[in-house]
Amino acid sequence: MNRQQELDAMRRMLRIRRFEEAAMDIVRKGQGIAGSVHLCIGQEATVVGACLALRDDDFMVGYHRSHGHPIAKGARLGPLMAELMGRSTGICHGKGGSMHLADFRVGSLGETAIVGAGIPQAAGAAYAARIRGTDQVALSFFGDGGANIGAFHEGLNLAAAWRLGVVFVCENNLYAMSTALSDTMAADSIAARATAYRMPGVSVDGQDVAAVYESVAAAVDRARSGGGPTLIEARTYRYRDHAEYGGMELGHRAIEELEQWRTRDPLDLLRARLLAGGTDERVLDEMAAAVAEEVREAVRFARRSPQPEPAALFEDLWATPVEAAR
Repeated sequence: MNRQQELDAMRRMLRIRRFEEAAMDIVRKGQGIAGSVHLCIGQEATVVGACLALRDDDFMVGYHRSHGHPIAKGARLGPLMAELMGRSTGICHGKGGSMHLADFRVGSLGETAIVGAGIPQAAGAAYAARIRGTDQVALSFFGDGGANIGAFHEGLNLAAAWRLGVVFVCENNLYAMSTALSDTMAADSIAARATAYRMPGVSVDGQDVAAVYESVAAAVDRARSGGGPTLIEARTYRYRDHAEYGGMELGHRAIEELEQWRTRDPLDLLRARLLAGGTDERVLDEMAAAVAEEVREAVRFARRSPQPEPAALFEDLWATPVEAAR
C-alpha cells in the first residue's frame, strides 16, 4: 500500500469503529435501534483491506456482521444509520435493518442473517459478470462458522469448476457466536480447504490492513484475468460479544485472551505505521475528529428522518405477472 492508500484505510477503519460504537450506544440505551446489532469492532483491518483491493464497480457480499463492509466499500454513513433505526431515508428504506444492508451504487449486493448464504450469491454475481462480458470481480465475506456449512462447499466448488472471478474472504475471529473454532473443526486451517477445489488458499494476519490488502489484491488480479477463485482466511478477532442485546453478555471467552488481542488493535497498528512513515500526528488527529463529526451527523440525520409510511410495506416487492394483475 502506498501512503495515500494507508491514509484512506485509516479513515475507513475509523468510520467503521466510530459508527459501530455509536450504534452500540444507541442499542444499549434503547434509543432507536430495535433488536440487536452484530459488531465487527476489532476486525476493521480485514474489512477495509479487502474492500480497498476492489474497484468501485466490483461486487461485494456481506453477512450478518456487516455494518463495516458497505462503509469500507464507500457507502454513506447517514443512510446506513437511518437503516439501523428503521427510517424511510435508510439505505433500504428502513425495511432491512442491521443485518440486511445493501447499496448497489457502491457494489454492495447485500447481507443476510443466514450464515454462509452470501457465498453462492457472490459466485452468481461473478457468473452474471461473465455473461455480460465485463471483468467485474465478486468478493464474499463470511465468518469461520460459515465455513462449516454446505453453501461454503457448494459455492467454492462451483466457482472453481467454472473458473469464476470470485474472492472468498473468511473473517476467522475464532468463534462462531460463542462456540470456539477448535470445538467445531478437526483442522486448524480454513485456507487449507482450498486444496480440495484446486484454488489458492491463503492465510493472512487479519489485524494488518496492508497484509490483507496485498493478499486480496493478488486474488482480485487473478480473478479479473480469468484465473479463477481464491480462498483467503484472515485471522482476526472481535472485541465485543456475538451481538449487543442491550446488556446481555455470553461470557464465553477468557479476559486474558481478549486483552492479548487488544494489544494488536488494527487501528493502533496502522497509526503506528503511518507515524513511523513520517505522517504528522496532527493529520491523524484531525482525521479522527472529522470522522467523529461524520458519525455524529449520521446519527442526527437518522433521528430527524421519518418512519416509513404504512403503505410503503407494499413497495419494493417482486411479483409474478399474474399476481401483479390481480
